[in-house]
Amino acid sequence: MKKNKLSFGTNFWSAYEAGNPYETLHAFFDFSHLDEYKQTLNDLVMHSYKREICRQHNPCHVFVIYTALSSFLKVCHCLKRKSRKWIAKGSGDYTSLVHLASLSKAEYKNPFKAFQNAFEEKSLDQFESFLCEIVHLSLSPHAEESDYDIVTPYVHLVKMLDAGQLIMERGIEKIKKDKQREDILSPAE
Repeated sequence: MKKNKLSFGTNFWSAYEAGNPYETLHAFFDFSHLDEYKQTLNDLVMHSYKREICRQHNPCHVFVIYTALSSFLKVCHCLKRKSRKWIAKGSGDYTSLVHLASLSKAEYKNPFKAFQNAFEEKSLDQFESFLCEIVHLSLSPHAEESDYDIVTPYVHLVKMLDAGQLIMERGIEKIKKDKQREDILSPAE
């Protein structure tokens, strides 16, 4: 039986359709920088409470970032499932708390843990609904209150962006069967 290939939807914002999650992650961070994604996400959330339209001079940028973030969420969900077979290279040591960014010590050590924590709290559909909701509210000239919890998915999405960047910086490697996973999947410190 042939496996169906998962589409991450990169052709909407990238020049090609990426075939696997790691290739998509690479395309995602080549498309734009981490700080721009975070700033745009922050602008969307802030404008969802205002009567102003987000990026009024160029609102189509919001849609492009929305499609990229939607692809990123699909990648994170896929990477969560692959975290049993893969790990980020490197020891995960940090010299100051600034290096942690939004991640906990355990998530910094094992960035896949940020994906696991996010999808334990919210489903992929809930994250996609969150994106739709903040884009809708931030592009509306009317002040409306959201029926959804915006804060929790926002915090987890920022953590996943930081974790994705760490994975891109460190690279990944397959977990060897004889390797102890207890130190990798230890509870949050």
